[in-house]
Amino acid sequence: MGATKYFFLCIILMFVACQPQQSKYEQLDLEEVTISELQAGYESGTYSISDVTQAYLDRIKAVDQQGPGLNSMIYVNPDAKKRAEMLDKELANGTNRGPLYGIPIVLKDNVDTKDMPTTAGARALEGSIPPDDAFITQKLREAGAVILGKSNLSEWANFHSSFSSSGWSGLGGQTNNPYDLTRNPCGSSAGTGAAVSANLAVWGIGTETNGSITCPSSANGLVGIKPTVGLLSRSGIIPISYTQDTPGPMARTVRDAAIALGTMVGIDKEDPKTSNSEGNFITDYTQYLNKDGLKGKRLGFWTGPLGEHHRVDTLMQKTVRLLKEQGAEIVEFENFPNEDVNVGGASFQVLLYEFKDGLNKYFKSLGSDAPVKSLDDLIDKTLADSVEMHYFDHDLLIQANKKGDLDSKEYTDALQKMLKYRREEGIDKIMDEHNLDAIISPTGAPAWKTDLINGDNFSVSSSSPAAQAGYPNITVPMGYIDGLPVGISFFGRAWSEPQLLEVAYAFEQATQVRRPPE
Repeated sequence: MGATKYFFLCIILMFVACQPQQSKYEQLDLEEVTISELQAGYESGTYSISDVTQAYLDRIKAVDQQGPGLNSMIYVNPDAKKRAEMLDKELANGTNRGPLYGIPIVLKDNVDTKDMPTTAGARALEGSIPPDDAFITQKLREAGAVILGKSNLSEWANFHSSFSSSGWSGLGGQTNNPYDLTRNPCGSSAGTGAAVSANLAVWGIGTETNGSITCPSSANGLVGIKPTVGLLSRSGIIPISYTQDTPGPMARTVRDAAIALGTMVGIDKEDPKTSNSEGNFITDYTQYLNKDGLKGKRLGFWTGPLGEHHRVDTLMQKTVRLLKEQGAEIVEFENFPNEDVNVGGASFQVLLYEFKDGLNKYFKSLGSDAPVKSLDDLIDKTLADSVEMHYFDHDLLIQANKKGDLDSKEYTDALQKMLKYRREEGIDKIMDEHNLDAIISPTGAPAWKTDLINGDNFSVSSSSPAAQAGYPNITVPMGYIDGLPVGISFFGRAWSEPQLLEVAYAFEQATQVRRPPE
């Protein structure tokens, strides 16, 4: 070969070598892929579950764990690929367990997995592997889902300190918002929100006591379903509140969230609340997804959260006009009945009592080898840990530990007050008075700058009425403010998931707001 030809060959090889190589994720075209699209790909042979799983694992490594990344995952499942290969073999033999078969998902790291640690982000629980799967984990495995790993969260689901940064845990560090890494993903299901939004999984599990599904869904441009308490089991989930806690799906589309919801329902003898769901749960919520579902609906517009952020107000008023154009009738109201009653204070007392009771029971369930034996033990370990104490005081752990048992009059009075004024004298009453099908309000404001010194900077929030009542709430992307997503919430009576899904889906189809972070 002549010197000139050799020189040009070297130049060509160098040029080829310097071109960015497509990842398996890009080759498979998985950006914003839906459950239905993956299922169709498996059926046609376009995708294999193993290849799709590996593509997501590679993406987690590239996007989440390198450089100033999202930091949304606290633990990656080393057996995910093996699980995918097993499911591929089943599929080849004609077995398909349903719509979640072979779908890669993430679980918030307060949901028990018997083959991975469950920590709530606390250093005191580092490496703690529970003896059994949570009930919903069992459901997901039976459905054929591939659990990619556990997502980071606000430590103890954000019930630990008098002030804190959402998405921060002593074990996992700070999760970042995929739309702007300097901004907060909101919490406590921060890792799930960031991971699903950034396409590190198809969908994920969050949990909510008050705002912990809806807020991170809004801040990360996702659909989030906070179900009626009791629709999904809480057994095997590190608790805050027996009365308010619930898991729920966080996804990029209403349809995916509806599919996920129906897969996890069922009566669980370990969670007595689920007995109330008998006759109220449905295994296929997609039957209620109607693109014309806003026509003729009466929606109550709760204006109370307005006035805190003028650009959110403007976006919400624009959305109200669109809802009217889609055939909905809007009834404005500023306050719920009995607004002078301190329901928030009652809820806080309920949370303190139930947090102490629930945590002590959870630690006991871990057995004699549990790294933490009681709330007393947790406080001692936390206060002695320089990493845990570097930013936040963990004062809520101490406040909860001072409370009595669940027979205390302060607790029973607070519980009765909260439920009365959020249920029959709250949401139910306002819906009866105005003959409403659902209530709407902005879910939150654009993500704030993360600040580990001063803590969170919440401004707009509409999660409390549904959260304290134990009623369902669905948030859907409403729009963007300077590139940061903001959601709209649809909430209503107990067990009204079908009606809420109908209007939420119709809104989503009319607007098609969601766009992936760049």
